[in-house]
Amino acid sequence: MKLSHTLLAVLAAPLAQGLTLGNRHQAYNIIEPGKRDLLQNIITWDEKSLFIRGERAMMFSGEFHPFRLPVPSLYLDVFQKIKAMGFNMVSFYVDWALLEGKPGDFRADGIFALEPFFEAATKAGIYLLARPGPYINAEVSGGGYPGWLQRIKGTLRTDAPDYLKATDNYMANIGAIIANAQITNGGPVILWQPENEYSWSTIKPFPNKKYMQYVIDQARKAGIVVPLINNDSGPGGTGAPGTGEGAVDIYGFDSYPLGFDCGNPDVWPAGNLPTTLRKTHMKLSPSTPFSIPEFQGGSYDPFGGYGFDQCYKLVNHEFSRVFDKNNFAGGVNIFNIYMIFGGTNWGNLGHPNGYTSYDYGASIREDRYIDREKYSEMKLEAQFMRVSPSYLETTPGDLTTSVYSDNKNIAITPLISNKTGNYFVVRHADYASHDTATYTVMLPTSQGTLSIPQTGGKLTLSGRDSKFHVTDYPVGDHTLLYSTAEIMTWQKFDNQTLVIMYGGPGELHEFALKDAIGVDNSYGSKMAYKQRNSSVIVQFTPTPERQVIRFGDLTVFMLDRNSAYNYWVPTLPKDGSAYGSSVMNPDTIIVNGGYLVRSASVDDNVVSIQADFNQTTSLEIIGAPKSASQLSINGQSTPFKLTDDGTWLSTPKISFPTVSLPDLKSLDWYAIDSLPEIKPDYDDSKWAKADHKTTNNPSGSPLKTPVSLYGSDYGFNTGNMLFRGTFTATGGEDKLILTSSGGEAYAISAWINQTFIGSFDGNKDWDTVIVTHTMPKLQANGTYILTVLIDSLGFNENLVPGNDDMKAPRGILDYTLHTTTSDTPTPITDWKIAGNLGGEDYVDKFRGPLNEGGLFFERNGYHQPSPPLDAFTKATPFDGTNKEGVTYYTAKFDLDLPADQYDMPIAFSFVNSTATANYRALLYVNGFQYGKYVSNIGPQTEFPVPEGILNYNGENWLGVSVWALDGSGAKVPGLSLTSRPPVLSSRNKVDFVKGPSYSKRHEAF
Repeated sequence: MKLSHTLLAVLAAPLAQGLTLGNRHQAYNIIEPGKRDLLQNIITWDEKSLFIRGERAMMFSGEFHPFRLPVPSLYLDVFQKIKAMGFNMVSFYVDWALLEGKPGDFRADGIFALEPFFEAATKAGIYLLARPGPYINAEVSGGGYPGWLQRIKGTLRTDAPDYLKATDNYMANIGAIIANAQITNGGPVILWQPENEYSWSTIKPFPNKKYMQYVIDQARKAGIVVPLINNDSGPGGTGAPGTGEGAVDIYGFDSYPLGFDCGNPDVWPAGNLPTTLRKTHMKLSPSTPFSIPEFQGGSYDPFGGYGFDQCYKLVNHEFSRVFDKNNFAGGVNIFNIYMIFGGTNWGNLGHPNGYTSYDYGASIREDRYIDREKYSEMKLEAQFMRVSPSYLETTPGDLTTSVYSDNKNIAITPLISNKTGNYFVVRHADYASHDTATYTVMLPTSQGTLSIPQTGGKLTLSGRDSKFHVTDYPVGDHTLLYSTAEIMTWQKFDNQTLVIMYGGPGELHEFALKDAIGVDNSYGSKMAYKQRNSSVIVQFTPTPERQVIRFGDLTVFMLDRNSAYNYWVPTLPKDGSAYGSSVMNPDTIIVNGGYLVRSASVDDNVVSIQADFNQTTSLEIIGAPKSASQLSINGQSTPFKLTDDGTWLSTPKISFPTVSLPDLKSLDWYAIDSLPEIKPDYDDSKWAKADHKTTNNPSGSPLKTPVSLYGSDYGFNTGNMLFRGTFTATGGEDKLILTSSGGEAYAISAWINQTFIGSFDGNKDWDTVIVTHTMPKLQANGTYILTVLIDSLGFNENLVPGNDDMKAPRGILDYTLHTTTSDTPTPITDWKIAGNLGGEDYVDKFRGPLNEGGLFFERNGYHQPSPPLDAFTKATPFDGTNKEGVTYYTAKFDLDLPADQYDMPIAFSFVNSTATANYRALLYVNGFQYGKYVSNIGPQTEFPVPEGILNYNGENWLGVSVWALDGSGAKVPGLSLTSRPPVLSSRNKVDFVKGPSYSKRHEAF
């Protein structure tokens, strides 16, 4: 996703009222389409859900982009953390711009290969929804479009022949790669999404069905046989089955109900809970599963924003409880959270309206840490859905405020089954309420409508909470007549069945077990039970201590929510497959304790658990087979004792190292001037001549300058660019009016020969500016060179077809060298341009087409490991410079960390100080650009760099460029390495991503 600020403003009113945007598009005559001939029989569907190998399946998914984590050996770590939540699918985009930086030259190898991603998903037991575009949005430069598309005359995202032809090579190649990883070939891919958010346009026809059919045909020709799903962000029915050419198999749409206002994280505006999504689905595509391929899991944050910790507060655990369960109330059964893990916009891959971090406020942090409560909350939801296949057989009803409750301030949505298992989603009628409400419910059961609690008292709903109450809910061979406490999971072990339920602190809850006579034993300080007819009714208040009650072969654990967070339900492999015995309710054991339980297996008499620990703690293993007698934790035989509950209790030996990181200020720093272009003897003979008198870029046509000064007209599509023009002075020049564009928050500096004439330091909301520079006194008939440095922050996204926003040029749009002695401006000629070395024939194939910009040190490869220090001088960024310009600093440091046992995410942290002049810095780590620090705009000051980019056991090269925007120069007031507390980890070994070290680039200048 996400929506632009402008588009958000347009859509705000109807979205806030929970209305669909179908009236913004052409009307559709929805019909019940006959099923087309399936291309395979493993993944099928009906109106209620997908089927995987004949099993009805709820797909609970999270978004994870491999290109935002360029360390393939870390993919499994992320997948296992997602799997541990109870999710069974991951959705992923592919960024075309990273794979075809030069037209016709497709490269998907090394860190850009998808095969390791597919292998890791399979190893973790995760299915995949592939979303390769060609357009993806995704807050990446150009929305995933390579920069050379700026030279395409045809309108993007239409059936313009030159645009369609431009997509062919990419779609054929990426389609073949993904086709090979389909479930039909033993891989994890079960769904394919053609295009993305193709939902409105400023031109007709829309939808352009020929275009969408072309994209679909590209996928089919490449071998894609799994079902096609779309993501209509209107939603208006675009591409829905039965709408003819360009229709997909399964219709879906997205929803971002709280938008992206991280500055006001506590505000849930009235009317923003989307209660009509089910009705919209039934109107537009009643014959396909109710699908939301993107639902808000966080928020992007722009330059000058509030930081991702604020975004997390906006879309936190309370949001998940209320908004996720609102979607469940509508019967959603293909449900993807965007994002579940965000990652990093390393190497210039981001768009201008976002900075280096793409943490997104997601459940798993950018550095893969899982200390956010939302992770645990979503784990409870996903585990519940995994053991509730009857949910998929229900029919959602209308939201009510007086049918099922005695409190009109309580809203309840029923999901009723004509087989077994009914679900009632409870929330405040005012969904944003912070109040606490008490209530009783009147719920239909197989024993009639019951007023609950039956044994007295009131139920409680705290502020910004939502709950599932269930009736006639099957748990193995038993049935819960009802439960007001939420079910985390239930599992059948040998001849015993365990139910784990939970509630909030201080709440009263009640459940009844159908066809039960008496209780075998129980313990708990706030629990009571009584027999009523053929049911046993249990009432309890959750406490930090577990309360237990047993009925023959059924045991119920009653927990408070915080205790439930500590329980893990790892799937047991089946025939060597991590997917286990089934999609819904696979064979498992249950583990109580630990920072993370990645996986478990039972081999002969050994129970093996892979777990991570952030503190010394005990593990309780529940459901170990009776045949098992040994315990292995992280490959080590571990003693245990049998508890009175029949579980295994073990305290593994855990210790944590002291993490010692180098003091960056004490390193041996070296510096080199990275703006030699302003020196009198500088030779620009190798620069590209800016000699295009026209442009193919329709967004910048007609030119306002004698020649095009757009970077992409010359193949420069990423990072900083420099421009040089020559003029002969009249002596009366008084001001230079310069119009440039680099994306929101960009900067620009200019010189006449060696004389600095000023900078635009950037504004978080401005992507194009007109700056008037005062000229120094020039000699008549003197020859002068104007040098301009522009920070290009990526191309705009292209969400709305017809606008061709992606084609907004980067570079100099116009200029006037005004003179007081003539009505005619002084002409500037002989323009030249420098960008990343080679442009689209980029030099560093390993790190890809976007990693390097056009600064001197980048063009010469000095940011790569082991640069030629004899070309540098001893200097440190902490002392800085006393004049404007760009200086590149580099230093080497070693790490020796116990990474084979511990996960210790590391970040580089800048000190933000108003005492120093404005500057911007690029952070390079072992040749990878891993940070853009903008001192006067922010908000990012801490830049995580993953293990694998950082060498945790060996040599590292750090580079910091400092662009002093003011005439007084700039220095870095502080830069340090920081680490999270180490986690004793069972993850796989992380391989160092060893890219090319420095070698002389003979073509460099």
